[in-house]
Amino acid sequence: MYPEFRRSSCCYARSLKRRNTILQQKTATGTLSIGRSSGRRRMRPSCPALKLREVASMYLTMLAVFLVVLVAALQGTDPPENSFPYRVPLDPEGVLELSWNVSYPLEEVHFQILARELKYGLIFGMSDRGDFENADLAVLWSNGVRSYFADAWSDQKGRLHMDSQQNYKLLGAHKAPEGLYLLFKRPFGTCDPKDYLIEYEPVITEGNEAIVHHMEIFQCAASFETFPRYSGPCDSKMKPERLNYCRHVLAAWAMGAQAFYYPEEAGLAFGGPSSSRYLRLEVHYHNPLKLKDHRDSSGIRLYYTASLRPNDAGIMELGLVYTPVMAIPPGESSFNLTGYCTDKCTEMALPETGIHVFASQLHTHLTGRRVVTVLSRQGREQEILNIDNHYSPHFQEIRMLKKIVHVFPGDVLTTTCTYNTEERTQATVGGFSITEEMCVNYIHYYPRTELELCKSAIDLGYLRRYFSLVNRFDDEEVCTCPETSVTQQFSSVPWNSFNRDVLKSLYDFAPISVHCNKSSAVQFPGEWEKQPLPTITERLPDPAPHCEHDPHPLPTTPALVKLEKAAAK
Repeated sequence: MYPEFRRSSCCYARSLKRRNTILQQKTATGTLSIGRSSGRRRMRPSCPALKLREVASMYLTMLAVFLVVLVAALQGTDPPENSFPYRVPLDPEGVLELSWNVSYPLEEVHFQILARELKYGLIFGMSDRGDFENADLAVLWSNGVRSYFADAWSDQKGRLHMDSQQNYKLLGAHKAPEGLYLLFKRPFGTCDPKDYLIEYEPVITEGNEAIVHHMEIFQCAASFETFPRYSGPCDSKMKPERLNYCRHVLAAWAMGAQAFYYPEEAGLAFGGPSSSRYLRLEVHYHNPLKLKDHRDSSGIRLYYTASLRPNDAGIMELGLVYTPVMAIPPGESSFNLTGYCTDKCTEMALPETGIHVFASQLHTHLTGRRVVTVLSRQGREQEILNIDNHYSPHFQEIRMLKKIVHVFPGDVLTTTCTYNTEERTQATVGGFSITEEMCVNYIHYYPRTELELCKSAIDLGYLRRYFSLVNRFDDEEVCTCPETSVTQQFSSVPWNSFNRDVLKSLYDFAPISVHCNKSSAVQFPGEWEKQPLPTITERLPDPAPHCEHDPHPLPTTPALVKLEKAAAK
């Protein structure tokens, strides 16, 4: 379970991000529904009737604030008028609803906000992790006579300022029986130094449940004939140990996701004599308001067909091995760890014609801030497979790639995660616990191969040399005795600048232990210990920002909002 989000308020109702949807494979001849059979009670709005008021009250009290870290949508076309296929509620009571559409050709996003009840005004914004500080904002307010709309930004103390470059463009506003509709748009990038550049990813929102946070379905190991029934907390001591052998990801849904479709030339095979009849469903809930008397029957629906497709799809893990030898010191604002799928492994395990990667799911735990996987060939970086420069562990959906990436034998896949541990006092080691860390990219590809895990970690012998060096140069004793665990040794390191810098350097040059594993967890034949880091001689250039070029820039003044009544249906 993830911790509570930071709360903000909206007309006496807290504006929190959460949604629920159904994950769907390609519709065919049947369906498989997996979920908890129980009733569900809907939440009812509790806010009083509201009206527009003076901007001063809004500014001082922040009663109409909602900040959302937006990730958006499938590669689209110019959004047709009044066409907003992606929709999500902004609060449990349903007072605010956000809809949007994305145009990749025009590189802009169209937004629609439905405010069923409104008081004082509205602030809609984007920031790296949903904080009100350092946010890019669109503001609606009234002076008691007229209503205005403008582009604004907030500083490090959360104070609002009018933006000198008005990139949020008002498209219209109208009243309807269900509330006030506000329509506006924004380009992907603005090159405004006070704006926050947002990366839009392929996300479709559907569902609208307020408490379900994310769900996963794991396929159980075929080596066991039976698995015990269990329904309860994922971390309970009463959970049967055998359920730990249900770890092969079959399907996943997270906030903002809708349906995941396999390409027509591939499908994920399951069932048959070589496949387990058992699946494990995990449903993670987020209930910071501690709402009671809610029963949930959420799950994931799988659409399947008996008509085989040309290719079986597979899922492969890239990144770091789940081991404490990869650690982040405390107090770090930006610390990188990198895992390698080496050329030796892809040469050994991939077919001559290569594989076609069509989707990706990035994964870290709570301190992850950025994840990127880069494809390199013959020492030269070729292309980015997937990247999230504003990564949040609360948005871990499977993302369809905008174009299929071809990976051939001898290629290198490098996955780098950036972490922030400023709020921690002890080293954060790699591991399965939510307070530990991971760096993983689950790639979906075809045709399926035996290679299921292509990851790495620093050679343990070199890490031991690091602990010995720290022990020798520090007055405080660092326990390096063989019976002491790596986690204990990291916890005893005095984290001064020397020890931090040496650890960073160690991860940059030390040999690695490569896990080039089949789906049976057996390694491919070969020497995988003390392998040199892949040599990359040519890096990809940093992408040039795409700025909005307006030959006739508007003055820094707010736009007058003209409210129109909706036409009768």
